Amino acid sequence: MKDPRDIIKRPVITEQTTELMAAKRYVFEVDIRANKTEIKSAVEQIFNVKVSNVNTLRVPAKPKRYGRHSGYTSEWKKAFVQLSADSKELEFFESV
Repeated sequence: MKDPRDIIKRPVITEQTTELMAAKRYVFEVDIRANKTEIKSAVEQIFNVKVSNVNTLRVPAKPKRYGRHSGYTSEWKKAFVQLSADSKELEFFESV
């Protein structure tokens, strides 16, 4: 079994995701090979909360240029994690 900290890479903090935190919905960048059940168990193990729903989204690579050189950004995966109503909020996001 994978380590939960290898599945959850980092939180995604933007204006839109900050508004979602009021509804106990959090967004994480996750390993591109992770599935929904692995993401759910990883969040439950790391933060000691109960997860009710997980939605995932693959963010495609975008073309970028730097002068005459061009390339692509990396493709990555993000997960929208909905906590159950009786779960506490994640203490990781209290200062945001």
